[in-house]
Amino acid sequence: MGTPAAPDPNRLRVLVVEDDDTIGHHLETGLRSNGYAPTWRRTGASALAEAEHGRFDALLLDLGLPDLDGLDVARTLRARFPELLIMILTARTDDIDVIAGLDAGADDYLDKPFSLSVLLARLRAHLRRRTVISPAPQPIRLGDLVIDPAARRCTLHEEEVPLRPKEFELLALLARHAGEAMARETLMAQVWDENWFGPTKTLDVTMAGLRRCLAEAADRAARPCRLPQITTLRGHGYRLEG
Repeated sequence: MGTPAAPDPNRLRVLVVEDDDTIGHHLETGLRSNGYAPTWRRTGASALAEAEHGRFDALLLDLGLPDLDGLDVARTLRARFPELLIMILTARTDDIDVIAGLDAGADDYLDKPFSLSVLLARLRAHLRRRTVISPAPQPIRLGDLVIDPAARRCTLHEEEVPLRPKEFELLALLARHAGEAMARETLMAQVWDENWFGPTKTLDVTMAGLRRCLAEAADRAARPCRLPQITTLRGHGYRLEG
């Protein structure tokens, strides 16, 4: 068997972190045959070192690594590379584990065992949404909150509100339709993908994180502030009240 080819700089680069040889080889081969440039590492430490030496477009991360907790790897790489697409591959399927993964900075998760075709479809969907070019939208002001889609910034009294990528996209979509009832299916289609394969609890986890970030920002504010309220519409979706 020959030495794997070096990653093609003209292809989207994917860092695979998986200690299982069978799964890792399957991912590496499948990604390369579908036009990606994969780099496979078996430990968290080697993945962190690899990420420092080259730019990656996406990270496929197993949580059960032999040296580091995968959640710590996700937090570290999210802090260093805010635009990196992070997909967690995990056998941990309880809600609390999913929440922990998203809170650590992951954009998506996939339960093991998974289909390569589903993983590739999710990967294409996320990367496609990140490369769509459109006219720069104007900032939206709701009370004392300002959402700037072009700069991907959210501020309260000119202080930055730290949001994960999907939290920001969800808030921006609700803000563009302030006062309107937004169906769960619409939110999933526009923030994630119209062909979303996963459970809609991803929306609920992201919404909970968004609400928490806004509430914490209000608590930190030096003076009273007016925040828009996100109303849950049972059986339908959500509405942002400006």
